[in-house]
Amino acid sequence: MDKILKELPEAKKNVPLKNYTTYKIGGPAKYFFVAKTLGRSPTGEAKEGLMLALKVAKENKLPIFILGGGSNILISDKGLNGLVIKMDILGSEFNENTVNVGAGENSTKLAYLLAEHGLFGFEWAAGMPGTVGGAIYGNAQAFGTKISDAIKSVEAINKKTLEIKSFTKEQCQLSLKNSIFKKNKNFVIISAVLEFKSGDAEQMKTKIKDFLHHRRTKHPMNFPSAGSVFVNPEKKITNKKLLEKFPELNEHNEKGIIPAGYLIAKSGLAGRKNGNAQISEKHANFIINLGGAKAKNVLFLMKLAEAKVKKNFGISLEKEVQLVGFGK
Repeated sequence: MDKILKELPEAKKNVPLKNYTTYKIGGPAKYFFVAKTLGRSPTGEAKEGLMLALKVAKENKLPIFILGGGSNILISDKGLNGLVIKMDILGSEFNENTVNVGAGENSTKLAYLLAEHGLFGFEWAAGMPGTVGGAIYGNAQAFGTKISDAIKSVEAINKKTLEIKSFTKEQCQLSLKNSIFKKNKNFVIISAVLEFKSGDAEQMKTKIKDFLHHRRTKHPMNFPSAGSVFVNPEKKITNKKLLEKFPELNEHNEKGIIPAGYLIAKSGLAGRKNGNAQISEKHANFIINLGGAKAKNVLFLMKLAEAKVKKNFGISLEKEVQLVGFGK
């Protein structure tokens, strides 16, 4: 019997990762393990299972990749030669204005749950396909609000030492689409304590519906994608020729943020295809899977967008989507 499967009997071998990503793209994981909890508390069995998986990987010198909701990532067609741990640590415990929530909890589900408890400030996350852990990892934001606004503390485990540590908000080093967990891949988010203000439940549910409507009408929701491909640059364009050619840049300059989708569209790339991947005509910061697209097709369009925007606007786009399994 396979040594890894013997030590970690709940693991599986050669599992297609395209079934676990919002892109519906990705080769097989050599080993695949789901860290899950049975109850509504983000503690207990899940931590034990996760600890065992990390221990087995460490002892057998297996590379580890932590998978949340499968959004914001592009996994190589070759797959991953190591142990992929799918974080299904769920649960939410409410205490006045705070909630202790498992890293695997779905963001949309939590938005509705908070509204039901009369807690205001997470409505913007409705419609995001990822998990709370993934949102913290990349300091997710939308509609002018960031998850860092709500973070009180984060609990994480160190893959190397197998020690569990509680991080204060300051220790999380949260910045634009970034965190200590993204910078230091040794830390695996288990749960978080989020703090919100009280609000009217019905008004919050109405806001959730509004945000969901915005996403359905403005984003290409009818095709698989990883969400926004690039971070919106927090820059200003001062080139007079560009400002004359694209007068709407003045409005973006006033806000201090230029939408990446705008830059890509104005570079003439909306609708561009490679294989069965396409830069969306509806929102050019989305690269969609028309059906059967490969990772190499998406990667080609990413590089094309970076090159064209750099040439046309002098701006280097920063990827929001994480590339996994492509090497250096």
